[in-house]
Amino acid sequence: MRLLHQVSSEWNRLNRNIRLFFLANLLYQIGTGMFSVLYNLYVQTLGYPDTMNGTLVSVQSFATALIFIPIGLLGDRTSHKLLLMTGALFTGLSFMGRSLASGESALIVLSAAAGLFAAFFQVIAVPFLAGNSDKKQRLKLFSYHFSLVLAAQVIGSSGGGYLADVLQSAGWSKIHSLQAVLFTGGAASVLAFVPLMLVRQKPAVQKDVSAAPPGPALSHPLPSSAREDWSAIAKFTLAQLIVGLGSGLVVPYLNLYFTNRFAVSLTAVGILISLGQIMTIVSMLIGPSLASRVGPVKAVVLFQMMSLPFLLLTGFTNLFAVACFSFLFRQALMNAANPIQSSITVDRVSDARRGIANSMTQTAFMLGWATMGPVQSHLLTAYGTYWGYALTFSMTGILYISASAIYYFMFNERKQKTASPQAANQNAPA
Repeated sequence: MRLLHQVSSEWNRLNRNIRLFFLANLLYQIGTGMFSVLYNLYVQTLGYPDTMNGTLVSVQSFATALIFIPIGLLGDRTSHKLLLMTGALFTGLSFMGRSLASGESALIVLSAAAGLFAAFFQVIAVPFLAGNSDKKQRLKLFSYHFSLVLAAQVIGSSGGGYLADVLQSAGWSKIHSLQAVLFTGGAASVLAFVPLMLVRQKPAVQKDVSAAPPGPALSHPLPSSAREDWSAIAKFTLAQLIVGLGSGLVVPYLNLYFTNRFAVSLTAVGILISLGQIMTIVSMLIGPSLASRVGPVKAVVLFQMMSLPFLLLTGFTNLFAVACFSFLFRQALMNAANPIQSSITVDRVSDARRGIANSMTQTAFMLGWATMGPVQSHLLTAYGTYWGYALTFSMTGILYISASAIYYFMFNERKQKTASPQAANQNAPA
């Protein structure tokens, strides 16, 4: 109750733009949650083989990864409001189109379109929140943002499944019930466009003095703060790539881990993963308290290191109850660091480069996920379902330790090098 009261008080202190964004994001993520659970069932109901779902997921993921960096660059040069409105409107429209399409070409084209426009929200949300808040409230704000995304997706996925069952019990065919629910999810994402229209555009900020001067770019070295920005972006990207490599060995295959090792039903796995998301929401909300006591960088490292015993326990146990317990705590602790990392990123990269910073770190993470699939399948084939999973979980642990160590030493060193505002102003070109 105390936590809910605190969240309610914080909500009342948020400015109008952020409240409108949270409302828009709630609608957007509910639609996304409906699609994440039901769309593959719809494709299966159309009569396509399982390989078609794999193709559609690959096409959508590739389209998202392809557009991340261009959207980040565009976000640093144009209106965040406009990009978010575009993302909400066209993601929703592509969802609605996907709910009605049945031909193979249409399914592939609309999956690519959904992937492209979904990147708008993924990349621009954090810079938008940073631009509409002050430094003191950002960490809690990002915690609320990431928690809201998870909560809305849980509502969308569970609510969508329930609505489809209700329609089928009322006499609708399976395919028509799925189409109706998916169309509703697309409509929810389109509705996110409305609150975003009401966002008040902030006055144009004076151009960043750290930007390179006009003229031949190669004849001038990057000014000090620009060099620092790109150095920080490179460090954040490296750390996220290592985390993505570790995560890509385990997280996409957790449902298979439980069904292969413990022969549990898909329903039980779905409930367990939903419980993991709920625990993650709670951990994200208490994360700022730890960060305020030990500092944000140490908080990130502590959360990641505390998740390691649970990760290894999950990989080596043969007891389902122990695996459930360790999975839930690993999920909550590892993901609790995400809002804190976003806060560190926006604090250490200037406003002119926050979009590209966010897009590069997300691209690095997705590349890590994409490259680990063959490694994971090879280990399972070579060593079986016990030692195969034990090895992948152990390798993930080593990669997480490496990422945490790199993150701590890189950003601890940055603290000592930060110049005073007065010195930065003296070094700025007149």
